[in-house]
Amino acid sequence: MIKILVIEDEKKIRENLVELLLEEKFTVLEAENGAIGVELARLERPDLILCDVMMPELDGYGVLEKLRSDYPEIGTIPFIFLTAKGDRKDLRQGMSLGADDYLTKPCSQDELLGAIETRLQKQEDRVAPYTRALKRAASQLNHLVNYDPITNLPNRLLLRERFNQILRTQRSKNADQSGVVPVLVLGLDRFDRIEENLGYSSGEELLKAVAKRLSNSLTAGDTVAHLDKDRFVIILGKSCQKQHAFAVAKMMLDRCREPLSIEGQEVFLTASIGIGFYPRDGQDLEKILQGALGGMKTAQQQGGNKYQCYTAALKRDDLLGTEASLHYALEREELEVWYQPQVSLKDGKIVGAEALLRWQHPEQGLVSPAKFIPIAEETGLIVPIGQWVLQTACQQAKIWQAMGYADLRIAVNLSARQFQQPDMRRNLVDICLSTGLDPKYLELELTESTVVQNPEVAIATLQALKTLGVQLALDDFGTGYSSLSYLQKFPFDILKIDREFIHKSTVNKKNQALTTAIIQMAHNLDLKVIAEGVEREAERKFLCQQHCDEMQGYLFSRALTAKGFQQLLFS
Repeated sequence: MIKILVIEDEKKIRENLVELLLEEKFTVLEAENGAIGVELARLERPDLILCDVMMPELDGYGVLEKLRSDYPEIGTIPFIFLTAKGDRKDLRQGMSLGADDYLTKPCSQDELLGAIETRLQKQEDRVAPYTRALKRAASQLNHLVNYDPITNLPNRLLLRERFNQILRTQRSKNADQSGVVPVLVLGLDRFDRIEENLGYSSGEELLKAVAKRLSNSLTAGDTVAHLDKDRFVIILGKSCQKQHAFAVAKMMLDRCREPLSIEGQEVFLTASIGIGFYPRDGQDLEKILQGALGGMKTAQQQGGNKYQCYTAALKRDDLLGTEASLHYALEREELEVWYQPQVSLKDGKIVGAEALLRWQHPEQGLVSPAKFIPIAEETGLIVPIGQWVLQTACQQAKIWQAMGYADLRIAVNLSARQFQQPDMRRNLVDICLSTGLDPKYLELELTESTVVQNPEVAIATLQALKTLGVQLALDDFGTGYSSLSYLQKFPFDILKIDREFIHKSTVNKKNQALTTAIIQMAHNLDLKVIAEGVEREAERKFLCQQHCDEMQGYLFSRALTAKGFQQLLFS
């Protein structure tokens, strides 16, 4: 219903206008003076305003000027002046303020309605393009929020809505209570290896092809979604018996085994499927997904190309419940950065700190990094989590520098996934700029396995990082390839000897000789050496004798919270 505001101080004229407009099926608001008219326009947002010019206190010109200047969001409402003054000067004044039309009183019914119709039509024509553009933008935003950009399948958010809709539909139809709603989690076996051979872009094409196959395999009412990376979720839309879910799982495994052609290359896939059931395995989707993910992981551990129904026994051994919780750990502020001191072996002073990730789970307590870090790396969660650790650690280091430890260095581990991100360098620049930390006080630690997978690419990436001024450390030396030729090729500044070498160095002369050789070799290559995991005084003395530069380990201090490290720093 079109809403028109009439602002007229003469009661008789106002009543006649209101009566006429009501007969034409308009919704009518009326104001007896300009001040009330402005307030009604602000509150009610009419589609058109009819306003007398000559009114006491705030005349029509004042009303229009106030609306246009003070309330720009309603200043575009079509505005028609009504006046007994019809000379050219009055018309020019009104139009210069932004009036859309000018009617001289008394005016005929046809003149009034014609002017209203014209102005409303022009307003509609003017607004229509913006309305269409707004609808398109809203549609695009909705798609981005609810659909995966690679496969164009529903994402986790829309999946949850679809699941709840299925439950509502079943309840409204009083579905057979003996039936269940199956939730299938499908993971592609050895996808990382396939993607590595094909390349990233071909890996995306592979995911699109799998998504299309899965979608074409389902019936109306079923939902297939892209959970993350190489994992998909299928919810069967109708209550059924378990045997039907098993038949669907077998059919999907068969479809996945059919060869695919990706950029002219034939690719063979297998998949593993975990199955959970509503309501047996949970009342909400996240709970059921945890179980189904556990089943899928078990199927993969058994060789893949099979399906596994979720069982209570799997729950005890399944680490993927941790994965589901880890998805929310960052936004729920359950993650923390702790700091382990790095100490100079010359004078025993703290010269730096290694930032270490900790997870304070609300139910499980402190979760071991050995349990959740591999899951974060496998799922890709390590990328946003690693970004947060970098930001937090750099910010904290800058705070301690401002408190008096001006040369304190902060060391942060980079996972292989982080290192391979194309925007890694840009992110580091942004973090250093936002925290104010000079890059020369930031040490990035990488493991041997990260850099030897693709040496040429790794060298180029490391060189790009070094141009920022950061220090580069080779972490856990001795646990991986330990090739001396790699040390000569890569532009590292620091070598960190793994704790296993340190522990063995005091109990075996051969290991002592090897550790000594590593330290000497590193110094010859102008590398600083940090010994990890120093726990005994004998280890510290041996490292001092071999002129090792720094150490970290329980002998000096365990990893501490930011508060605990600060107390140690200034004690």
